[in-house]
Amino acid sequence: MTGSANALQAAIYQRLAEDPDLLAMIGPGSVFDRRMTGRPMPYLVLGGIVTSDFGPDAEEHLVTIEAWSDAEGRRQVQAIAARVKQLLDDAPLALSGVSLVGLLFRTMRARREPGTRAQMVEMRFRAVTEG
Repeated sequence: MTGSANALQAAIYQRLAEDPDLLAMIGPGSVFDRRMTGRPMPYLVLGGIVTSDFGPDAEEHLVTIEAWSDAEGRRQVQAIAARVKQLLDDAPLALSGVSLVGLLFRTMRARREPGTRAQMVEMRFRAVTEG
C-alpha cells in the first residue's frame, strides 16, 4: 500500500486548492505542505499524516490541516476552518491507486501563536484507505 498517504494528501490538496469559496477566503496559491514564514496570511498548511496498518490491504491515516491568519481575533481563521471541514468531512475523494473508504472530521483546536498576532486552527481528520 505504498503511496496511499501521498495519494490521500494529493486528493485533499486538489479539493482545497480548487474550491472557489475557500480561495475567496485565502487567495489562490495558498495551500502548502509546510508553514510559510514571511508569506502573507491567510493560508492553509497540510500538516502531518500518521499512517497505521488497519488490516489486510487497509490503512488508517490521521491527517492534520492548519489554517493560519493574522487578522484581528479568530473570526477569519475559524471561518476558513469551517469551510475546510465542509469540504473534507465525509468527502468522496478520488485517490490514485487506492480507494478511500472514509474521511471524517475528528477535532478542531484554535490558538494564538505565542509571541505573534497569528491565529491558527488545527483540524484533524481520520481517513481509511484500501487497495
